[in-house]
Amino acid sequence: MMDFHRMTKKFMLGESFQAPSIDSYLHSLKEALDGLRPSRKSDTRKLEIAKEHLREVRRNVRRLQEKVNLLEERLSILEENEEK
Repeated sequence: MMDFHRMTKKFMLGESFQAPSIDSYLHSLKEALDGLRPSRKSDTRKLEIAKEHLREVRRNVRRLQEKVNLLEERLSILEENEEK
């Protein structure tokens, strides 16, 4: 059963808001770059460089997220062992 009163209260208090993830920001940035139509060759080259940098950022974010997940898993195991 859904508790609409609690859902409404959370919404009104702003507790249901979750900040966008880094992936959302990167995706939005990629769409913005894809929508640009440069008129000069130098601008075209700058746009290509910006897109390449965005790909590298995405790759590095993915690697960092994998490391964070691994460290969280290790921490969880250590906490479990401490409790025993």
